[in-house]
Amino acid sequence: MVVHYFATFKNILRYTDEHQLLTVINGFLEIMALLFTSWFVLKALKYPEFFRGVDPQLQLINDFKNKTEPKTRSEGKQNIDNSNVNLQIELLNTYMTEKKPYLDPALTMQSLATQMNMPTRELSILINSNMKQHFFHFVNTYRIENAMELLKKHSKKDSTVLEILYQVGFNSKSSFNTAFKKHTALTPTEYRNTFYKTD
Repeated sequence: MVVHYFATFKNILRYTDEHQLLTVINGFLEIMALLFTSWFVLKALKYPEFFRGVDPQLQLINDFKNKTEPKTRSEGKQNIDNSNVNLQIELLNTYMTEKKPYLDPALTMQSLATQMNMPTRELSILINSNMKQHFFHFVNTYRIENAMELLKKHSKKDSTVLEILYQVGFNSKSSFNTAFKKHTALTPTEYRNTFYKTD
């Protein structure tokens, strides 16, 4: 809105002798455009899933609201939907446990959906809406559970925390420590020390 007013004001000044003010406004508009572009790029880097795999067949929420069914059919459909959702959640958890796709640090919603032969939108709704989790939190839970197993394994006693965090799919020590402490209320080292007391 502010940029629009400045652009209008700039156009008015074209017909006056205020060239110096016109130069200042031009510079301001260029800076605003650069800031907006930078903000958009940073958002795209931080949340890549928002900018990938947009399905042109998606329907608006209002379209769903306008399609009302008789109550009995609606209740029956809801029961079928709930059992279908529960089955999908079970299949997803089984896949994560058995195939361990979370070990890939580059795992995305799209790549997981491809591995499971499921539409990305369907997987996104399953995790975000039905399981009430963000995708990366969902994946990191499996990574942390795996790390906990490795940290208490006697055969991994000599492995460093850094080696273990890479092994379970993390690629940053700070994000691993943050996620681990949130999940266990302990740092990885403190957790390990509960199994192997140090003198």
